[in-house]
Amino acid sequence: MTAELESRPMKRLLVLALIACPAFAAENVVALRAARMIDGRGGNVVSPALIVVRGSNIESIGGSVPADAHTIDLGDMTLLPGLIDAHTHILLQGDITSADYDEQLFKESMPYRALRASRAVKIALEHGFTALRDLETEGAMYTDVDVKRAINNGVIPGPRLFVSTRAMSVTGGYGPSGYSPEIVYPMGVQIVDGVEGGRKAVREQIAHGADWIKVYADRSYFVQKDGALSSIPTFTAEEMRAIVDEAHRLRHKVAAHAMARPGIENALNAGVDSIEHGIAIPDDLLDLMVARGVYLCPTLTVTEYVAPGRGGVWAKIPDYHRDSFQRALRKGVKIAFGTDAGGFPWDAVNEAKEFEYETRYGMTPMQAIQSATRVAAELLGMSDRMGTLEPGKFADIVAVPGNPLQDITALQRVSGSDS
Repeated sequence: MTAELESRPMKRLLVLALIACPAFAAENVVALRAARMIDGRGGNVVSPALIVVRGSNIESIGGSVPADAHTIDLGDMTLLPGLIDAHTHILLQGDITSADYDEQLFKESMPYRALRASRAVKIALEHGFTALRDLETEGAMYTDVDVKRAINNGVIPGPRLFVSTRAMSVTGGYGPSGYSPEIVYPMGVQIVDGVEGGRKAVREQIAHGADWIKVYADRSYFVQKDGALSSIPTFTAEEMRAIVDEAHRLRHKVAAHAMARPGIENALNAGVDSIEHGIAIPDDLLDLMVARGVYLCPTLTVTEYVAPGRGGVWAKIPDYHRDSFQRALRKGVKIAFGTDAGGFPWDAVNEAKEFEYETRYGMTPMQAIQSATRVAAELLGMSDRMGTLEPGKFADIVAVPGNPLQDITALQRVSGSDS
């Protein structure tokens, strides 16, 4: 690791994110210099910047360079905390249509999908994402747990993973669908029915390595006569409450895929910790999210990517999504950066494209950066170790050219990335 830092310092700053993994925890000392630093806390840009990394952690910011440090001068670059994508699918490689999805579940073995996932996590790391919350394996069972183990053990390069394994929906609530009832085929999620079924599924997934529990709270989207987007909730109120209660009893948080009022309201009433997508959140439910501290993970990128190819109600989804995001922002909902990467192919769109949509729809560049650093770390319950550049925290550090507060697209040009 040290040799690579010394031989190609300008090309592989991202290896600093890997020092925090057990396999790279030697007491290397590196001093990073750059024109400026955005520490993720929302204050002024620090210029010039100096960060000293010892082993896995940040030792100091500013001050002097230790005598035993190897210095890397990055010139006119900006240092930032490693980016966090709080909604990904490393075992999915794009699913605009149901045919795209079924092709992967029916024709790709789990070992093959794991190999593709190893490429996905490498791409994410090269794009500056040093942590991912991966929100279910889409039929690949507990493969995300194995990918996480491989990263932690230094077998493959990749970000820190927070996994949710299989996710949950009800009978008839998730694909694949439309096949003969005589055929037994794999499902994209764990099918859970009834209060006790929900509690048992939570226990199973946590026992097999889930860091988070994910539920699909609604489906079958349609536009009402009054123009509002609506949906069919998947779980009953009792089922949803049982799942959330059991997860919280076992000290795990719950993420809910929920796009319209029926699913969002059911999820919030059950006490979930984050709403995923939130395509059309009514104002009263946004107020409830603020009051309860529930996070929104909007995934604007995937909406823009898949909507044109899906037709039907999806033609209107981007407009609903934009309006919902803007109202959430105005009301002060905690918004964590998430892209739904895997819903679009990992090599088709840089995850950092999400910053463009966030700022286009009303965030300041600093707010957008914080959504992928401090706020996302708080969502993960990891704000004591990541999300900001401070002494004692993980040395998850990335560098981009110029100043991303002036050009947000700079975040798509992380040092060491080929994009």
